[in-house]
Amino acid sequence: MPTAASLTLRPATTADAPLLAAMHAASWQATYRDLLPAAFLEREVDAERAAYWRARMEAPGGERRLVLIAELGTQPESRTPVGFVCAERQPGSRWGALLDNLHALPAHQGIGVGKRLMEAAQTWARAQGEAQLYLYVLDGNAAAIAFYERQGWQYSGAEPDHMGGIDITALRYVFRLDDAK
Repeated sequence: MPTAASLTLRPATTADAPLLAAMHAASWQATYRDLLPAAFLEREVDAERAAYWRARMEAPGGERRLVLIAELGTQPESRTPVGFVCAERQPGSRWGALLDNLHALPAHQGIGVGKRLMEAAQTWARAQGEAQLYLYVLDGNAAAIAFYERQGWQYSGAEPDHMGGIDITALRYVFRLDDAK
Protein backbone atom coordinates (compact mmCIF):
# COMPACT_ATOMS: atom_id res chain seq x y z
CA MET A 1 0.00 0.00 0.00
CA PRO A 2 1.33 3.51 -0.80
CA THR A 3 2.35 5.68 2.10
CA ALA A 4 2.32 9.39 2.77
CA ALA A 5 6.08 9.38 2.10
CA SER A 6 5.33 9.35 -1.64
CA LEU A 7 2.65 12.04 -1.31
CA THR A 8 3.11 15.44 -2.92
CA LEU A 9 0.86 18.48 -2.90
CA ARG A 10 0.53 20.81 -5.85
CA PRO A 11 -1.52 23.93 -6.45
CA ALA A 12 -4.62 23.33 -8.56
CA THR A 13 -5.16 25.37 -11.70
CA THR A 14 -8.27 26.22 -13.68
CA ALA A 15 -7.46 23.24 -15.90
CA ASP A 16 -7.85 20.98 -12.86
CA ALA A 17 -11.55 21.81 -12.41
CA PRO A 18 -12.71 18.50 -14.02
CA LEU A 19 -10.30 16.52 -11.81
CA LEU A 20 -11.46 18.33 -8.67
CA ALA A 21 -15.08 17.70 -9.64
CA ALA A 22 -14.47 13.99 -10.27
CA MET A 23 -12.70 13.52 -6.93
CA HIS A 24 -15.37 15.54 -5.11
CA ALA A 25 -18.20 13.50 -6.66
CA ALA A 26 -16.43 10.19 -5.94
CA SER A 27 -15.89 11.21 -2.34
CA TRP A 28 -19.53 12.21 -1.87
CA GLN A 29 -20.76 9.01 -3.54
CA ALA A 30 -18.74 6.90 -1.11
CA THR A 31 -19.21 8.99 2.03
CA TYR A 32 -22.78 10.26 1.74
CA ARG A 33 -24.57 7.17 0.44
CA ASP A 34 -26.55 6.90 3.68
CA LEU A 35 -26.93 10.67 4.13
CA LEU A 36 -28.09 11.97 0.73
CA PRO A 37 -30.62 10.64 -1.79
CA ALA A 38 -29.34 7.81 -3.98
CA ALA A 39 -30.81 9.47 -7.09
CA PHE A 40 -28.74 12.60 -6.47
CA LEU A 41 -25.54 10.63 -5.89
CA GLU A 42 -26.08 8.30 -8.85
CA ARG A 43 -27.42 10.70 -11.47
CA GLU A 44 -26.78 14.33 -10.52
CA VAL A 45 -23.67 14.76 -8.40
CA ASP A 46 -21.16 14.44 -11.27
CA ALA A 47 -22.69 17.26 -13.33
CA GLU A 48 -23.44 19.37 -10.25
CA ARG A 49 -19.83 19.16 -8.99
CA ALA A 50 -18.45 19.79 -12.52
CA ALA A 51 -20.43 23.03 -12.78
CA TYR A 52 -19.46 24.00 -9.23
CA TRP A 53 -15.69 23.52 -9.73
CA ARG A 54 -15.63 25.11 -13.17
CA ALA A 55 -17.31 28.23 -11.76
CA ARG A 56 -15.22 28.25 -8.60
CA MET A 57 -11.85 27.91 -10.33
CA GLU A 58 -12.76 30.62 -12.86
CA ALA A 59 -14.22 33.01 -10.27
CA PRO A 60 -12.38 36.15 -9.22
CA GLY A 61 -10.82 36.15 -5.76
CA GLY A 62 -8.40 33.29 -6.28
CA GLU A 63 -5.89 35.17 -4.15
CA ARG A 64 -8.13 34.50 -1.13
CA ARG A 65 -8.25 30.78 -1.84
CA LEU A 66 -5.95 27.78 -1.52
CA VAL A 67 -6.68 24.70 -3.63
CA LEU A 68 -4.15 21.87 -3.45
CA ILE A 69 -4.24 18.43 -5.06
CA ALA A 70 -2.58 15.49 -3.28
CA GLU A 71 -0.82 13.03 -5.56
CA LEU A 72 0.90 9.72 -4.87
CA GLY A 73 3.99 8.68 -6.79
CA THR A 74 7.63 9.59 -7.09
CA GLN A 75 7.71 10.64 -10.73
CA PRO A 76 5.69 13.71 -11.82
CA GLU A 77 4.44 12.04 -15.00
CA SER A 78 3.05 9.02 -13.15
CA ARG A 79 1.52 10.58 -10.04
CA THR A 80 -2.01 9.57 -9.08
CA PRO A 81 -4.41 12.19 -7.66
CA VAL A 82 -5.76 10.94 -4.33
CA GLY A 83 -7.37 13.96 -2.70
CA PHE A 84 -7.64 17.72 -2.43
CA VAL A 85 -8.19 20.61 -0.07
CA CYS A 86 -9.79 24.01 -0.59
CA ALA A 87 -9.56 26.77 2.01
CA GLU A 88 -10.72 30.33 1.61
CA ARG A 89 -10.34 33.54 3.54
CA GLN A 90 -13.72 34.91 4.53
CA PRO A 91 -13.29 38.66 5.13
CA GLY A 92 -15.40 39.72 8.07
CA SER A 93 -16.12 36.16 9.22
CA ARG A 94 -16.19 35.70 12.96
CA TRP A 95 -15.09 32.10 12.39
CA GLY A 96 -11.85 32.76 10.46
CA ALA A 97 -10.86 31.10 7.21
CA LEU A 98 -13.15 28.40 5.81
CA LEU A 99 -11.78 24.91 5.24
CA ASP A 100 -14.41 24.30 2.60
CA ASN A 101 -13.27 20.99 1.18
CA LEU A 102 -11.04 18.22 2.48
CA HIS A 103 -11.30 14.98 0.56
CA ALA A 104 -9.13 11.87 0.45
CA LEU A 105 -10.42 9.33 -2.04
CA PRO A 106 -11.78 6.25 -0.25
CA ALA A 107 -9.08 3.88 -1.54
CA HIS A 108 -6.41 6.17 -0.09
CA GLN A 109 -7.84 6.98 3.32
CA GLY A 110 -5.81 6.05 6.36
CA ILE A 111 -2.37 6.81 4.89
CA GLY A 112 -2.15 10.45 5.96
CA VAL A 113 -3.62 12.24 2.91
CA GLY A 114 -6.28 14.13 4.88
CA LYS A 115 -3.92 15.05 7.68
CA ARG A 116 -1.28 16.35 5.26
CA LEU A 117 -3.84 18.41 3.33
CA MET A 118 -5.26 19.79 6.58
CA GLU A 119 -1.79 20.79 7.79
CA ALA A 120 -1.16 22.59 4.49
CA ALA A 121 -4.42 24.53 4.92
CA GLN A 122 -3.43 25.45 8.48
CA THR A 123 0.00 26.68 7.34
CA TRP A 124 -1.62 28.73 4.57
CA ALA A 125 -4.22 30.24 6.92
CA ARG A 126 -1.52 31.24 9.42
CA ALA A 127 0.45 32.90 6.61
CA GLN A 128 -2.72 34.85 5.71
CA GLY A 129 -2.84 36.21 9.27
CA GLU A 130 -5.82 34.09 10.30
CA ALA A 131 -6.21 32.97 13.91
CA GLN A 132 -8.76 30.24 13.24
CA LEU A 133 -10.13 27.87 10.62
CA TYR A 134 -13.67 26.53 10.50
CA LEU A 135 -15.45 23.85 8.52
CA TYR A 136 -18.83 22.23 8.14
CA VAL A 137 -19.43 18.50 8.23
CA LEU A 138 -22.74 16.72 7.63
CA ASP A 139 -24.46 15.51 10.75
CA GLY A 140 -24.18 11.73 10.54
CA ASN A 141 -20.76 11.68 8.88
CA ALA A 142 -19.26 9.90 11.88
CA ALA A 143 -15.92 9.03 10.26
CA ALA A 144 -15.19 12.64 9.30
CA ILE A 145 -16.33 13.96 12.68
CA ALA A 146 -14.03 11.50 14.46
CA PHE A 147 -11.13 12.48 12.16
CA TYR A 148 -11.60 16.20 12.82
CA GLU A 149 -11.90 15.69 16.55
CA ARG A 150 -8.68 13.58 16.61
CA GLN A 151 -6.95 16.51 14.87
CA GLY A 152 -8.06 18.93 17.59
CA TRP A 153 -11.11 20.53 15.98
CA GLN A 154 -13.87 21.64 18.36
CA TYR A 155 -17.62 21.50 17.74
CA SER A 156 -19.10 25.02 17.74
CA GLY A 157 -22.66 24.73 16.49
CA ALA A 158 -25.10 23.41 13.91
CA GLU A 159 -26.84 25.09 11.00
CA PRO A 160 -29.59 24.01 8.62
CA ASP A 161 -28.52 23.55 5.01
CA HIS A 162 -29.81 22.05 1.78
CA MET A 163 -27.92 19.49 -0.28
CA GLY A 164 -28.91 16.93 -2.87
CA GLY A 165 -32.50 18.14 -2.80
CA ILE A 166 -33.02 17.58 0.93
CA ASP A 167 -32.69 19.58 4.13
CA ILE A 168 -29.64 18.60 6.18
CA THR A 169 -27.83 19.73 9.29
CA ALA A 170 -24.26 20.96 8.94
CA LEU A 171 -22.10 20.83 12.06
CA ARG A 172 -19.56 23.62 12.42
CA TYR A 173 -16.12 22.82 13.81
CA VAL A 174 -13.37 25.33 14.58
CA PHE A 175 -9.61 25.03 14.95
CA ARG A 176 -7.55 27.69 16.73
CA LEU A 177 -4.34 28.05 14.76
CA ASP A 178 -2.35 29.11 17.80
CA ASP A 179 -3.24 25.74 19.38
CA ALA A 180 -1.61 23.84 16.51
CA LYS A 181 1.80 22.33 16.89
